[in-house]
Amino acid sequence: MTLGIAMISLLMLLGKQLQDKFAKNISGIDLVVGAKGSPLQLILSSVYQIDNPTGNVYLDDVAAIAQNPLVKEMIPLSMGDNYQGFRIVGTNKKYFEHFKAKIASGKMFKGNLEVVLGASTAQNANLKVGDTFASSHGLDSEGEKHAENNYKVVGVLEYNNSVVDNLILTSLNSVWNIHEHKDEHHEEEVADSTIKREITSAIIKFRSPMGMMTMPRNINQNSKLQAAVPAIEVNRLFELLGIGIEGLQFLAAVIMLISGISVFVSLYNSLKERKYEMALMLSMGASRTRLFLMLLLEGIILSLLGFIAGIALSRIGIYLISNALSKKFHFDVSQFSLQTGEIYLFVGALLVGILAAAIPSIGIYRINISKTLATE
Repeated sequence: MTLGIAMISLLMLLGKQLQDKFAKNISGIDLVVGAKGSPLQLILSSVYQIDNPTGNVYLDDVAAIAQNPLVKEMIPLSMGDNYQGFRIVGTNKKYFEHFKAKIASGKMFKGNLEVVLGASTAQNANLKVGDTFASSHGLDSEGEKHAENNYKVVGVLEYNNSVVDNLILTSLNSVWNIHEHKDEHHEEEVADSTIKREITSAIIKFRSPMGMMTMPRNINQNSKLQAAVPAIEVNRLFELLGIGIEGLQFLAAVIMLISGISVFVSLYNSLKERKYEMALMLSMGASRTRLFLMLLLEGIILSLLGFIAGIALSRIGIYLISNALSKKFHFDVSQFSLQTGEIYLFVGALLVGILAAAIPSIGIYRINISKTLATE
């Protein structure tokens, strides 16, 4: 029973937290535009920062889309470096406004190579306002370091309970400057002002539902860019995850049913072994109903202990999963509060225990006192 309850509780907690996190981070984002490839990969990399980008696109191409009257706002994103596994994202102040991120200490970035840290980044990377650090190329913390240029921390954000908590945010210019080669050829390109700036992707918000109806298909069919709708891709992802979660929940329910049968067998055997003891108690004045309730209480206690142990085991599981996700993706699922579904699970566990105990306990009413005492 403990194993069944632990599995169901763990899946409830994990599923609820993942859905809440995913829903919160895509809230208000109508479209993500980036390089051609997997639309889900584009959403995961640009919104959730847990996958590799599909590539880079020209800022001018994205800016042209932003000029459409149906577009309310465009937020550019430029990625490619990290520090200790925390992604460095080049963007503008609209990104902070979108996530309602507020400065806890320091100030917003203004100058070149100034960064603002998410709350979790500051804590886990052991950085504070005034510190400097060299970024690593790519999204792997073991990548080649840009040792010639250091970023400077000018601000730390309040805890936001969104993807922002695990990022290092800076200006687009800072990301571009850190990757500029200092050779003569490149300097000539810059001087000639013909170089085309690139970004990784952009978040798009529409003025009306008409934008959602017409623009994604138009972008995908008539441009070099890819348009992905976060709500659609996340729903597809959870449909796939849902199949696996439902299968595991069914398995856990079967385990609970088997545990109920084991309680039934245990109490049935216990009644057979304690038949003489029960008959003796009956001969001394104990009522059959009292003995029935005593055995019923045993089943309820077993169910309660199984539920408590299962809930404790599920919390240990969530802690371990959260640590693994945090190390690999900087994704936190460490909420341990009791879920509404777990209350129903508690009621279900009690019913299983009561039913499993009641059936064998009815045998008390069939005990022949004199015959039982004589045979023993």
